[in-house]
Amino acid sequence: MSNVPVELKYAKTHEYARVNDDGSVTVGISDSAQDQLGDMVFIELPEVGQTLAAAEACAVVESVKAASDVYAPVGGEVVEVNEALVDSPETVNQDTYGEGWLFRLQPADVAEMASLMDAEAYEEFLASEVH
Repeated sequence: MSNVPVELKYAKTHEYARVNDDGSVTVGISDSAQDQLGDMVFIELPEVGQTLAAAEACAVVESVKAASDVYAPVGGEVVEVNEALVDSPETVNQDTYGEGWLFRLQPADVAEMASLMDAEAYEEFLASEVH
């Protein structure tokens, strides 16, 4: 079973969203997504200051197997990107919920978080995807 922290919210496109104390949202890809993609070799991050719509493609994670778009789980302005991943993309594989985060955004509408899945719903979603 994948590692699905209960304090996070999840999108059907396998991003996670963590609400920070300052109201910003940290975004990364789920453990299941990094596991399916395999070893990361390149990560393209959004620009700080970029305004994203919910579900907008805004980053790319490239592994030895495939390149995959990363989508904003909620709309808002990018306030920080994880520059360390440019030199060490494998951090996403090693610590996706910690040091492997991709970017932080200031949500335009915090209510959008309610449209994301909780851990239980995401685990059910993952189970339904396995054929």
